[in-house]
Amino acid sequence: MEKQLEDLKQQLEKQCFINQELQRQNKDLEQRLQDKEKLLQQLQSQYHDLEFPSQSGNEAEPEVRKSRAAVIAPEPIPETLELKRARVKKTVSETSLIVKAIQKNDFLSRLDDEQIAMMVDLLMTSTFKPGEEVIKEGTEGDSMYIVADGELTVTQAGRELRTLCRGDIFGELAILYNCKRTATVKARTPVHLWSMERQTYRTIITNKSKKKREQLMGFLKTSRTLKDLSDVQLSKIIDSMEEVKYQDKDVIVREGTEGDTFYIILKGEVLVTKNVNGLQKKIRRMGKGEHFGEQALIREILRTATCTADGPVTCFSIDKEVFEETIPVEHLELFDDSKVMQEEQVPEKTSPTTTIKLKDLVPALYQEGRYQGEPVTLGVGGFGRVQLMTTENHGKFYAMKRVSKKNVVAKRQEEHVLFEKRILKSIQSDFIVRLYATFKDTRYIYMVMEFCGGGEIWTKLKEVGRFDESIAVFCTACVVEAYAYLHKKNIMYRDLKPENLMLDARGYIKLVDFGFAKEMVRGEKTYSFVGTPEYMAPEIIKNQGHDFAVDFWSLGILIFELLVGSPPFSSSEPQKIYAKILDGVLKYPPYLNEAAKSIISKLCRPRPGQRLGNTKNGIKDVRHHRWFGSMNWHKLRMGQLDAPTVRLVRKGPCYINFDRFPQDHTKAEEEFSGWDREF
Repeated sequence: MEKQLEDLKQQLEKQCFINQELQRQNKDLEQRLQDKEKLLQQLQSQYHDLEFPSQSGNEAEPEVRKSRAAVIAPEPIPETLELKRARVKKTVSETSLIVKAIQKNDFLSRLDDEQIAMMVDLLMTSTFKPGEEVIKEGTEGDSMYIVADGELTVTQAGRELRTLCRGDIFGELAILYNCKRTATVKARTPVHLWSMERQTYRTIITNKSKKKREQLMGFLKTSRTLKDLSDVQLSKIIDSMEEVKYQDKDVIVREGTEGDTFYIILKGEVLVTKNVNGLQKKIRRMGKGEHFGEQALIREILRTATCTADGPVTCFSIDKEVFEETIPVEHLELFDDSKVMQEEQVPEKTSPTTTIKLKDLVPALYQEGRYQGEPVTLGVGGFGRVQLMTTENHGKFYAMKRVSKKNVVAKRQEEHVLFEKRILKSIQSDFIVRLYATFKDTRYIYMVMEFCGGGEIWTKLKEVGRFDESIAVFCTACVVEAYAYLHKKNIMYRDLKPENLMLDARGYIKLVDFGFAKEMVRGEKTYSFVGTPEYMAPEIIKNQGHDFAVDFWSLGILIFELLVGSPPFSSSEPQKIYAKILDGVLKYPPYLNEAAKSIISKLCRPRPGQRLGNTKNGIKDVRHHRWFGSMNWHKLRMGQLDAPTVRLVRKGPCYINFDRFPQDHTKAEEEFSGWDREF
């Protein structure tokens, strides 16, 4: 019995030893697996970080960086840089190959045309026999290469990665900074390469930048407004300026629009024209170094002429908002520049642009359908109707708003109507409907306005249910431009909604109906309860006093409605709408992307002072939000974008984009109080 127990004990001890050994081996295997995994990750990381183009051209998915970024120590650059190497002449086909290679490269494609031309000029030539190394892994490099002919093999740690062929670039990181080569490149066939050293490349870039800066400094010193600024201040302006390119016939500034940008011509020619009796009259031609629009930086002015690119043009520009953050206005010399863009002799006086008379206007008639032969009504509202009018002599169309004077008095809206007339008369914005003329008789006042043939955004939204993001972005961007114009003039709009947005024939959006607009001094509040319930900001509902911030709240509601098809706070009962607004809970449908949700929630913050557009940077923050990432604001202002909304505009008779209304045969009562004497 004792012997059996002893045997069992020995067997157990043996089994324990085996188990311990197995556990040790498992741990060892686990450690080796972890080491291999780590090594694999390092190799993958190095593989993705290689400075060689991949054959497929597909970019790897970005990975989360798990290690510290490598420190790049700055190399001293000599004060005076000279290019001492002899130039190698290139044939047309060689030049073409080099330029195409540079344009395909992620990093080098960002160089400008002049820098690329200098690179082409200064590339050296070299040849390698099969088996010769061009780059050795682990060595420090100072040259980049373009393959002119032949094939090369790229290897890392002895493993072949890829083949480089004609037109491929490799080693380009070395022209930026001193770095170790991460792979070996060896000639597979006889190879002809173009190469450039780091010092040559840096000399090209540095010399070009210095030359450009000196040139811009000289140009700025010829500006009468800026000439007394110090070099430090002028340098700050240059740091804030942006390079803008225009194609032939692009309008850079348009006569009559509000100016807020100063331009210096770097390349090309600009044609200056003025409207004289309806025709564009050539005033002068401007070239390199000349500038225009400087007064727009310090005054609210309308452009006195149209400037159009005559061939490709490159300008350096700065807008008023950026400029004001850079230079205090008291450092500037103010002067009268009304003659800057005039001809040397005094131009003929132009006749007034609006010579419309009420008797010259005749109603446009429906051409077919149940109302055939009757006058076209574009819309019906609480105060009257909007009719489509035309003139017998040249057939231009107008939208004429006809308002019952008695109705205005009964609803105590005299001040609002007079203010609307005054505002619209003074407005010169492509994003706000134009008022051409006003008339009155004993029953009505008449406002003759620009006809927007594309119809209401409200109608289009109901037709399609909800808008694609590109359409919503474009519509909202037009509203932002209208807001920027109005707010600069200290005018709150206070009635944003799809019903008050009209499409012109090109698909651009215009703001209409200024019955609720109000002029406000910055820093003040107004306490009226006004607006459309679904679009009202909480501070209006709470009677806390409101200002320009309410327009940004309604912008957020508009974006939501355009993308979803209905506003976020809605009900058949207004009090329920107000309760929802005060609760402030925004529920987003799952198809809205993060950028859309972000801009809506930032615009619809309950506290007005925290709303996007109403903080320190103003409306600029709205423009810079990522939801507008694809928007070219300058081209939008110039009317140079193809509007995605144009596909919503139906083709046919001029009234095809509007609902149809029967003729109104009733007449308003006469009214003689005289409140309308301004009309």
